[in-house]
Amino acid sequence: MVDIPAISVETSDYVPALVVVDMQNDFVSGSLAVPDATSILPIVNALIDLPFVVRVATQDFHPNNHVSFAKTHERPEYTTIDIYHPEDKDKALGMEQTLWPIHCVANTEGASFAPGLEHSKFDAVIHKGTHPSIESYSAFRDIWGRGETELPKALKQAGITDVYFCGVAGDYCVKYSAKDSVDYGYNTWVVKDAVKSISSSSLAWDEMEKKGVKFTSFVEVKGRVAGKLITRSFQCVLRVSWIGNGS
Repeated sequence: MVDIPAISVETSDYVPALVVVDMQNDFVSGSLAVPDATSILPIVNALIDLPFVVRVATQDFHPNNHVSFAKTHERPEYTTIDIYHPEDKDKALGMEQTLWPIHCVANTEGASFAPGLEHSKFDAVIHKGTHPSIESYSAFRDIWGRGETELPKALKQAGITDVYFCGVAGDYCVKYSAKDSVDYGYNTWVVKDAVKSISSSSLAWDEMEKKGVKFTSFVEVKGRVAGKLITRSFQCVLRVSWIGNGS
């Protein structure tokens, strides 16, 4: 169970949360490094310092035989295969899976937060991709939508209205998290100057915009968040536990 203390805010129609996506060693400078990811660390830290009601981080936290690893299938990296949910006995709903280099294996240096990230200020850390046979890009749920993290429950308990995303990669975990945030009914924002992507294509941004995700900048977020909130009325929201979605 996750318990959220009472929150004092100036106005109940604007209760913002920050989700920092996958700012981990392997995504910043390691085996699956996102180009120029280190450059956004100062902006991400500046966002963390703003008085969001809840500050959450996500981490890929894979077993060493995860379904997304090329080595698991003895196939070349960056090729694709079809994967199926382990409960889908008839293999009726396949998903295309890009096969990645081994990355963010649980309890390894690659899965740890990137140096310089102010991770001690997070109220919760959500582990995703923990099931060997299930891919999970989103902070909310796996790619089939069958297994949720505790993020939806936590945001609901805190009375969150608006969710802001930053981190990596814009065309994968940030995108899937933001799109799911819209599906869960939140006003959803991506802080564009605090996001880096694997591809330079605009397709992911177009996809998010079509879904209803709104784009903003650090300066705009600072003006709105600092201007609306009186104070964070607690020091810790969810730090009592590390949260995983079993997938």
